[in-house]
Amino acid sequence: PACVLGIDLGTTSVKAALLVRGKQGQVVAESCSRETQAHTSSLEAGPQGMEQNVQKIIKALNECLTALPQQQLQRVSHIGISGQMHGIVFWKKDKGCKWTECDTGSTFEPEEVSHLITWQDGRCSPTFLSSLPLPQSHISLATGFGCATVYWYLKKSPDFLKSYDAAGTIHDYVVAMLCDLKKPLMSVQNAASWGYFNCRSKSWNTDILKKSGFPVHLLPEVGDPGSIAGKTICAWHGIPKGTKVGIALGDFQCSVYFCLTERTDAVLNISTSAQLTVSMPPGFQPPETLDPSSAVTYFPYFDGDYLAVAASLNGGNVLATFVDMVARWTEELGLQVEKSAIYTKIIEAALAHNNSKLSIHPTIFGERHVPGQLASVTNIAVSDLTLGHVTRALCHGIVENLCSMLPVQHLMEMGVRRILGSGSALARNEVLRQEVARIFPFPVVYGKDVDAAVGAAMVM
Repeated sequence: PACVLGIDLGTTSVKAALLVRGKQGQVVAESCSRETQAHTSSLEAGPQGMEQNVQKIIKALNECLTALPQQQLQRVSHIGISGQMHGIVFWKKDKGCKWTECDTGSTFEPEEVSHLITWQDGRCSPTFLSSLPLPQSHISLATGFGCATVYWYLKKSPDFLKSYDAAGTIHDYVVAMLCDLKKPLMSVQNAASWGYFNCRSKSWNTDILKKSGFPVHLLPEVGDPGSIAGKTICAWHGIPKGTKVGIALGDFQCSVYFCLTERTDAVLNISTSAQLTVSMPPGFQPPETLDPSSAVTYFPYFDGDYLAVAASLNGGNVLATFVDMVARWTEELGLQVEKSAIYTKIIEAALAHNNSKLSIHPTIFGERHVPGQLASVTNIAVSDLTLGHVTRALCHGIVENLCSMLPVQHLMEMGVRRILGSGSALARNEVLRQEVARIFPFPVVYGKDVDAAVGAAMVM
């Protein structure tokens, strides 16, 4: 039987999954994941920059596909690709990659390609963003968004942009290389994540951008999520030449597509960052005007639908930073403790305390709707200074922050009846799960993890 290949190019890893049709619908026959270890320093932006080496991302992708059974790859009929949104990579159209023969067919390697400037990039300060023209979009512009990054290069390093004539997200780049697209093609989902895109008209704010000297020739063409972008030009890792490739999709939308089955469900995902998501009723259209102070964003989904999303920049990364801090302190005291051991110990300590009077607002990475508001600790009493009390308060703060962005009352008004809990941080942290149960008055179902690679394949 034919297979569908799903690929997700994530912030830290690449995943590939092969789906086959079974009696109960599509099932995962094989999957493989590889860490990219692609983070690299930014020469232009310094410590505020967050960039990744595209060669390393594609190397991880090639390793994933090499690990999958050749027999099944040869039966792939469609390829669905998702990846990290907001970010941008630049390339030369005629020299974006080099195809070479390998044991199992053909493979490509990046050639004249920039680093990927990721969604975590912080080079665009609030002052810089306020100097840019106001978008005609329902989504606020933020640092790490593709168009904001282009403006930064335009003003700080214009020669950089002269080296390239195409741009897209990292997954748009892969689709363009596989199908040899002369002009990159981008889904509405990815275009909305760049800023300066009107979801109602499905068009870029070309007039606004042109007036400010923005290089509009770099903007990809835009198509509907779920449509076909093209066909493979080579037998890629044994996948037949001429295999249909879907337009690149947002990893967030694919993750939700994989696990959301009822409109009365909300999805709570806490991994590196955190999101609380509800699907909007059919026919819903986002507001025409921008509300930069709103904590809820409406993401384009599939078939013209939208998701209401409270997307927090503070999730598992807050706990990871706390563990780093504890590790540094112990090292300064002349002791060596593995970070994994610290993580286990702080969770054990927090489980011994049912609550904490300590109040931690954990937004150390800011939030897009209030970028200047950082973390704070209040209500500090001598009795709550143990490692357990602090960890308990930190976990409570992560969940409470997300709940403040999309309050329980709003969820009830939207008809939510249960929450699907997912993400690596929730899966490995019993304290976080206890705080979810404490804060949300809905049944919470765990176990159905988010999987953007499988979601991307299911869309096909």
